[in-house]
Amino acid sequence: MSVANSLFPTLQAHPERASVLGEVHARPFHPLPTPSRLIHFAFMTDAAEAAQARADLIEFCRARGLHGPDPGSKHFRLSLGGQSLRFEQHSEFATYTLEVPGGEETPFLPAAGDLASAFAGLKQPGRHLVSVDLHLVRAVEETVLDELFDPSSLAASTVLGGRAVVGCDFLPVNGFVRILVIDRGLDPASAGALALRLLEIETYRLLALLGLPEAQRRAPDVAEAETALASISSSLVAGGGSDDHMLLDRLTALAAKVEAEATAAAFRFGASRAYEGIVQQRLVAIGEAPVGMRPTLAAFLSRRLQPAMRTCHMLQERMGDLSVKLARASNLLRTRVDVEIERQNRDLLRSMNERTRMQLRLQQTVEGLSVAAIAYYVVSLLSYVFKAAHETGLMKMEPGVAAALSVPVALIAIAVIVRRIRRRNHD
Repeated sequence: MSVANSLFPTLQAHPERASVLGEVHARPFHPLPTPSRLIHFAFMTDAAEAAQARADLIEFCRARGLHGPDPGSKHFRLSLGGQSLRFEQHSEFATYTLEVPGGEETPFLPAAGDLASAFAGLKQPGRHLVSVDLHLVRAVEETVLDELFDPSSLAASTVLGGRAVVGCDFLPVNGFVRILVIDRGLDPASAGALALRLLEIETYRLLALLGLPEAQRRAPDVAEAETALASISSSLVAGGGSDDHMLLDRLTALAAKVEAEATAAAFRFGASRAYEGIVQQRLVAIGEAPVGMRPTLAAFLSRRLQPAMRTCHMLQERMGDLSVKLARASNLLRTRVDVEIERQNRDLLRSMNERTRMQLRLQQTVEGLSVAAIAYYVVSLLSYVFKAAHETGLMKMEPGVAAALSVPVALIAIAVIVRRIRRRNHD
């Protein structure tokens, strides 16, 4: 029982504790004797392809009577006689590395393609990106670097305090980028760590450069969007009125397109930035020093990799700035449209007030006429009463005189009644 469990018998582990504890050991390096040869491949994989790659590797092992990788394992090492096959699963790519100890002392003999026949039983898991042939040899003359590599692209460094010399021109030969490591006193552990870091430098270099084609594809769309925004901004300054709604529609459509482009490219540019950082970390870890007048690996990659990365970073910043400018222009135009709508509403309300005032006047006129009309009908009814009363002797006054005298009374009474009704309705 562990000390922690003895102190806390009911200790409940975090569900990710084992995963984060093992992450630091997920991709260990292994001792590498001199001479040795490493044939390294990297393939871009999605989730389905990664699962299929692991299943294919399990089948590859089963066909040879060997135990395959555990489910979910990111790292697996397989012994194939005197050789070793290392499998690693990363977030968006998988790597296979064949380690061949011993062999020829002559650099890069036999051909890498002949050694790669060990992969014949494995299926390609995804799109192929990286092929590296790394040869670790005993101390030879440094002039061999000029014989093996293109002098115009050759980068060479002494590393690990002068215990090794590394040379590479980053040019594919028969499909493989070749890296020569000259052992000047490496122990197997240091050699294994150095080989792993060199393979990672080349792998992450190409992964970082995947952002460049993405930037080149999207640059024309960004330039077109910038031109469209400039045109809309000019129209915004010169225009006004009914054109604002059309400009707002164009601006909204353009903003949606730019946001979609930025979202689609965000992962690739972010990944390129992260991979570039890993390359720089690995270059620092090997502790380079120049070999004669040749550029170091870091200096060479700085001249070749950094411009590409700056292109990606610049385009990402342009897309971000464009989104901000579009949002600012949209807010400005929307404000102007809102002000115009408020002005139209004000004019509409003023027109409605005038119309209501006219309707009120007309209503008052109709009310006045209605008082006269109702008074007429009331006096007419009273005239019948007056005639009947005069004929029966109940009233001696002439009916016409009585009707005439009742007119003012009827008008006043009806006017008072109408006013009370109107005041009650108003309340």
